[in-house]
Amino acid sequence: MNYLDNIDFPQDLKKLKINELNYLSQELRDFIIKSVSATGGHIASNLGVVDLTVALHYGLNLPEDKIIWDVGHQSYIHKILTGRKHQMHTLRQLNGLSGFPKRAESIYDVFDTGHSSTSISAAIGIARARDLKKENYEVVAVIGDGALTGGMAFEALNDAGRSNTKLIVILNDNEMSISENVGGMSSYLSKLRTEPKYLSTKKDVEKLLDKLPNHGKNLKAFLRRAKNGIKQMVVPGMMFEELGFTYMGPLDGHNIPELLDAFNKAKNIKGPLLIHVKTIKGKGYKFAEEMPNIYHGVSAFNIETGVALSNSSVSSYSDVFGEKLCEIAEKNESVVAITAAMTDGTGLTEFSKQYPNRLFDIGIAEQHAVTMAAGLAANGIVPVVALYSSFLQRAYDQVIHDVALQNLHVVLAVDRAGLVGNDGETHQGIFDSAFLCQIPNMTVLAPADYIELKSMLEFAVNEYDGPIAIRYPRGNSKSNINNSYVKVELGNGTVVEEGMDITIVAHGKMVKTAVDVRNILKSHNVDAEIINLRFLKPLDKNIILKSANKTKKVLIIDETVKDGSIVLKINSILPDNIKTLCKTLPDEFITHGSVDELLKQNKLDAESISEEIINKFFN
Repeated sequence: MNYLDNIDFPQDLKKLKINELNYLSQELRDFIIKSVSATGGHIASNLGVVDLTVALHYGLNLPEDKIIWDVGHQSYIHKILTGRKHQMHTLRQLNGLSGFPKRAESIYDVFDTGHSSTSISAAIGIARARDLKKENYEVVAVIGDGALTGGMAFEALNDAGRSNTKLIVILNDNEMSISENVGGMSSYLSKLRTEPKYLSTKKDVEKLLDKLPNHGKNLKAFLRRAKNGIKQMVVPGMMFEELGFTYMGPLDGHNIPELLDAFNKAKNIKGPLLIHVKTIKGKGYKFAEEMPNIYHGVSAFNIETGVALSNSSVSSYSDVFGEKLCEIAEKNESVVAITAAMTDGTGLTEFSKQYPNRLFDIGIAEQHAVTMAAGLAANGIVPVVALYSSFLQRAYDQVIHDVALQNLHVVLAVDRAGLVGNDGETHQGIFDSAFLCQIPNMTVLAPADYIELKSMLEFAVNEYDGPIAIRYPRGNSKSNINNSYVKVELGNGTVVEEGMDITIVAHGKMVKTAVDVRNILKSHNVDAEIINLRFLKPLDKNIILKSANKTKKVLIIDETVKDGSIVLKINSILPDNIKTLCKTLPDEFITHGSVDELLKQNKLDAESISEEIINKFFN
């Protein structure tokens, strides 16, 4: 029998018997493997939560009850069970399903997520709104052990624990990074403490002790200390209980009856509850189980071999960054690298092997990463902080207050700058240049190819002294740009190609687009000059003005939001007689799709730009 064929919504799921749910879980794993192998996406995390997700949708009453998925990249099973099974072939594709929960997509998605450590904060907000409106339903936050390294998660735990608000936090522990299972005693104590009879008896005893004259309160305090001392020895959830949560677990996250029993008990517990479940990331697919980090996020792949269908042997900007940093670190012992749980993703794997004592992976804690870097810099070390553009946003205050204000020599390696594609709105790196260029003391560079990235990193580490950021895109560089070998000097751009009819000003990977535009314009007898800014801040005004005064026409290309682009700065220095055309992204969040599709959709591809130039200036 194929169970999945008959299930589209949680109501369908509830028609199954509990002993049939394991068969459904296996079908869901097969479905996810087949689906993600075609579209790409996050596979290991989703395979790990199949049983947990099935149990949640079986044991809760959705959509009345609410589930908030931390990060949200593990929500594929949730999507399948909430009416989107037949759309999974469009996952992360242009105009298709998002790879993350999305309120606009389904009433079952109650909060948009994409970044880590936010679920508990959102959940307690939803729960408090429920209480204010005198409504009655469960609010559940599902958060991974990795996400608990984010300070925001602890802020939320602290607030929720003292609030007495009814809330369920499910800790999905797939790396044993919180605590080990200490056996039968742990399970017994967990069940004992969550039994309604135990909770009511505990309260009755405390009331009785309060009424005793003289020594009642002292006796209660003594008993509490004794109980806590014992629990600290045998209960892994003591930390959560001290914060104010009732703790249940660890539970087997792949044992659906055990999970359902826990969820039923949870409904009788007042106040915040934390259910600790242990899962295996990648469960059910050999390659993902053995290499969960590699199979965290994947492109389309061959199911039988696990090998990606696209060519993954080509070096990326991240790879080149990592290689060059190793070279620099060999000669400069003051250089260290910092990453926020992205050693592999930011190209620092080899650095971690060569210089293990000089690589600090501080977990998902970008704010801490930047301020720690400031501390290192204040004591004579040169920290290189490698973060994705999208995640650097989380440390905006630290960049301003702790780095720039003190004018400290911290190098920000801003990976995934610009459009990143299929992960969508939460991951597009289209805001970093906007906020970085507004910060006093900050210098911002953007390489047009690998050669410039290496030169800029050398400049930032060894030749500059102050806050400096290098922003570079996801993926690879398809060619070298003319004049890339010219030495990097503070605030100086380069002329990539000379021309007489129009000036094209660009930076980063858009310089390659400018070259493509120039080649198209040639067929229309238009001779374009290309300026590679190199520095977004400080801006090379002289090179722009010299070219603009020659051609009298300026095209500005910037793969960022319009209001945060270089357009306003360049327009402010151009004479009134210069005609301009500005090509940026719109001031809105950019959805998911391939980078090429998104560029074309927003008319930032070479063909669209060339057509607009011809129509505006040369017809």
